[in-house]
Amino acid sequence: MSSGPAGQVTRSSRRPPLETASRGPLRTFLRTTDGVSVEAAYDPGTTPSSDLAIVVAHGFTGDLDRPHVRRAADVLGRNAAVVTFSFRGHGRSGGRSTVGDREVLDLAAAVAWARALGHTRIATVGFSMGGSVVLRHAALYGPAAGERAARPGEADQEHEGRTDARTDAVVSVSAPARWYYRGTAPMRRLHWLVTRPVGRVVGRYGLRTRIHHREWDPVPASPVESVPLIAPTPLLIVHGDRDGYFPLDHPRMLADASGGHAELWLEHGMGHAENASEDGLLARIGDWAVTHAS
Repeated sequence: MSSGPAGQVTRSSRRPPLETASRGPLRTFLRTTDGVSVEAAYDPGTTPSSDLAIVVAHGFTGDLDRPHVRRAADVLGRNAAVVTFSFRGHGRSGGRSTVGDREVLDLAAAVAWARALGHTRIATVGFSMGGSVVLRHAALYGPAAGERAARPGEADQEHEGRTDARTDAVVSVSAPARWYYRGTAPMRRLHWLVTRPVGRVVGRYGLRTRIHHREWDPVPASPVESVPLIAPTPLLIVHGDRDGYFPLDHPRMLADASGGHAELWLEHGMGHAENASEDGLLARIGDWAVTHAS
């Protein structure tokens, strides 16, 4: 079963016909345009919209089976069908994590799969690293992407299949605005984990995350550079005022970069990413996706 040039289904625990695939839960492996196998899961939700699917992009060191990811998917599933997946280097997916660079291809494959299952409206919801990925993905695969020149190194792979891989609404939760931020203790620890050989060993065996040893070359467009390219796709930025990783200047930078296009929710008492996203907030995000994905 092909999901278009953004990715292909390689094997599945169930293989229902395409026209009936959206009627029940499904697990499969997708193939990205650069050849990485990505595990993905589909759930029709409890009261799904007939045409909307929400694709959830987890944070660094997460995967689709982590309890906090499953809880987020379950709450969002009250509004629509939900696709979850494990980024490269995480869970049972292949490859190694590039911490927000090549992960755009993983999300593109998941979005294309949701469309192949018959969903005509897609909302992407990303947390932390996943929040940066949904922003870059929306810029690269958006309706105006074909009219813009890509950054060096991005055109050949990240823009392939943009028709099937496009999103109709974007929610970025707890995302950084810029790369290489080390202004908080958690981010300094994360940079040690990613950049040091011993840190990558800790990531592999302690956090079940396989991290690529190579530095970015070229450096991908940052989230704040991507945001101006997302319009007219609806964009929601969500951030907690107690986020220990990225202070409030990050969401404000992202909102400012949108030129008034993005909606900004600053959540009182909220920490970082999925673990800090209470069910009530997730329900509001689901309601927003239903209203704005068109």
